[in-house]
Amino acid sequence: MQNYGKLRTRIVTMPKDTNAKGNIFGGWIMSQIDIAGALTVRDLDSGNFATVAVNSLEFKKSVKVGDAVSCYGKIIKVGNSSVQTQIEVFAERVVNHKELHLHVTSALVTYVAVDEDGNKRPIQKDDVVLKELRL
Repeated sequence: MQNYGKLRTRIVTMPKDTNAKGNIFGGWIMSQIDIAGALTVRDLDSGNFATVAVNSLEFKKSVKVGDAVSCYGKIIKVGNSSVQTQIEVFAERVVNHKELHLHVTSALVTYVAVDEDGNKRPIQKDDVVLKELRL
């Protein structure tokens, strides 16, 4: 199995999260990706980060009401003040008494470390974490 990183979030989808076609709204999935990314960069530095770019986002399959959505995240690049994360989203769905595990979305998201005033700051890199990440 591929290394998708650590499980960052897991939530069951609800009817309030649907679009006009009855599928889970892409914006809701994007918010889950952003939360998972923020939890991912926290492994490196416990300070504040701001999302600066969604470098890529691919919706592979639709998500349905009642699916259990899991977001996995890992750090793939660390700069002086920015961190790039890879977030993979899976949905668990039961169809005809059979459990399906679907890879529904992939995203590459960049965050920048910020101070209390919202200004860019250097990342306080933890050497132990960097070794674990092998960056």
